Amino acid sequence: MKGTVFSTVFLLAVAALLMSMFLAISYGAKEITLSTVWTTLINYDPSDTSHQIIHELRLPRVLGAALIGAAFAVAGALMQGVTRNPLADAGILGVNAGATFVVALSFAFFPNLPYSWLMVVSFLGAVMSTVFIFLLGSSTPGGLTPLRLTVAGSVVAALLHSLSSGIAIYFELSQDLAFWYAGGLAGIKWMHLQWLTPVILLTFLWTPLLGRSISAMALGNDVASNLGIKTKRVQVIAILVSVILAGVSVSAVGSIGFVGLVIPHMARKLVGVDYRLIVPLSAVMGAVLLVLADLGARMVNPPKELAISVMVAMVGVPFFLYLARRERGSY
Repeated sequence: MKGTVFSTVFLLAVAALLMSMFLAISYGAKEITLSTVWTTLINYDPSDTSHQIIHELRLPRVLGAALIGAAFAVAGALMQGVTRNPLADAGILGVNAGATFVVALSFAFFPNLPYSWLMVVSFLGAVMSTVFIFLLGSSTPGGLTPLRLTVAGSVVAALLHSLSSGIAIYFELSQDLAFWYAGGLAGIKWMHLQWLTPVILLTFLWTPLLGRSISAMALGNDVASNLGIKTKRVQVIAILVSVILAGVSVSAVGSIGFVGLVIPHMARKLVGVDYRLIVPLSAVMGAVLLVLADLGARMVNPPKELAISVMVAMVGVPFFLYLARRERGSY
């Protein structure tokens, strides 16, 4: 019965993703007919202006939105699972802030750094902030708790954002870093996808191996240990996977929060607490959310664009406040 429900929900989510991607390719500052979109996809004509807009601008942007939305959602799902913290998310816990801080340093001291290296340093920044957050949260008597993890993440995020702003002002990078603060997909090109796609998809391959263990850990580390699960190893691998996904995503689109917060909770409501089902469904639903958010950002006031983080925050902030007020999470 559970498998039937999951299959139905997952197929509906995939259908919603395909539909949202097709709409996002069709609509924008220049409206293009659906027949033109279809013709471009199956028989691209580089001399046609509409075909050029679709192939060079909208198609990589939409594919990037789907890929990165999935990455942020999976990162959030894994973080929530291994920390048993319903508020866990790469943005809220300061992981994105660490990546953005190192990007600011790169712009200041290595302005011509290739994108491949920018991905690497962004990941290292995410690792740095994650380690600092866990050390800070664990430094008080009683060890690391979900509340302390959230507070430590908020403190570190505030610190790193302040340092990034100071670097931007001192080195006159405010215009360059505005994109990274607001987040956006306008800069996604085929070159970025050539780097992003293999890194994110290869990282996704680890998630099926973690699903059963994380589901058991949701019942408590003692229960998981009795089932033969090496909880520390699972926590380290899951956090590393989350940091890779968040770090490389920030290197491409800037700091976009709340995707990893909202989507895993929605997936959990639909398919239950089994992370073997939550993670793949979160990936598809995260892709749908970011594709639609990017479409909304482009359609509010064309040809100008609204920051995509604003569109996501319109959903994420009320959801975050609801979770923060709730006495206990569904774990």
